[in-house]
Amino acid sequence: MNAATDGIRRRAFMTLVAGTLGAWSLAARALEPRMPVIGFLSSRSIDADAQLVVAFHQGLAESGFVEGRNVTVEYRWAHGQYARLPTLAAELVSKPVAVLVSTGGTVSARAAKASTKNIPIVFTTADDPVKVGLVDSLSRPGGNVTGITASFIESASKRIGLLHELLPKASTIAFLVNPTNPATVTESSEVRDAVQAVGQQVKVLSASSERDIDTAFENLKQMRADALLIAVDPFFFARADQLVALAARQRIPTLYFRREFAVAGGLMAYGSNFAKLFHIVGVYAGRILKGAKPGELPVQQPTKFDLVINLRTAKALDLEIPATLLARADEVIE
Repeated sequence: MNAATDGIRRRAFMTLVAGTLGAWSLAARALEPRMPVIGFLSSRSIDADAQLVVAFHQGLAESGFVEGRNVTVEYRWAHGQYARLPTLAAELVSKPVAVLVSTGGTVSARAAKASTKNIPIVFTTADDPVKVGLVDSLSRPGGNVTGITASFIESASKRIGLLHELLPKASTIAFLVNPTNPATVTESSEVRDAVQAVGQQVKVLSASSERDIDTAFENLKQMRADALLIAVDPFFFARADQLVALAARQRIPTLYFRREFAVAGGLMAYGSNFAKLFHIVGVYAGRILKGAKPGELPVQQPTKFDLVINLRTAKALDLEIPATLLARADEVIE
């Protein structure tokens, strides 16, 4: 056998070995368990929810799941366009996903629930999930759905009470709502009842786009309202800077539903700690991946609401915050 022939045979043998090893490698990968996929549906955007997504991942990690290591997360963002949610939910269900997380209010939770009766769903909502038909009960949700409620809408009387304490002589409260959000009907009813109980009247403004918000504040000038209440709505949080700037320009005392508004310059904020809520959502998603049944996981509720007051903004509005309010504040921005 000459050297040339030996070289050809050697190369042929190495090619055969490489091919065999490649086939074994493919077969081994095929036998490896596929990473579970979590679908993450939000009515907002990654810009608005960046910190909340971090809290969600921290909750997942408590159950031993880390994105990219042993779980995959597919994100879908509606950017405040609620009509897109059913399509985005259907995309996630078709993948399919092992768990579907829906965030950004009742409108997102309803889209998720309508998209599947089999895939476990973990939702966030500001509404009463029993009243809006998401679950059978808070303690035993039933079916494939569970989650957490921020209970904001039910706290309408408390928010109106805070405004009344701040401005006891106020006669008219303006209420900014998003008409495309199904929770608006319930919240508007709660606010009207609360305003009437303290002898005031409410005037409703509507906005579902950036331009609508500008128009609403123009109309606010004609209302001569003494204060403004912002409805609990994911779209409004995504427009926090715009709302705070317009309220400052109009010099109207405004109560918001998340701490971040007050940090951005809003006068007062009262509501749940959203980071804690998303942390719980991550914990629940991890527990479901480990075999827990969503219908047996109770819907979580906040145990505390935070009151945040921005004294710099109060000074700019020539407002003196009552000592009783300051004493109850969880955070005072000076």
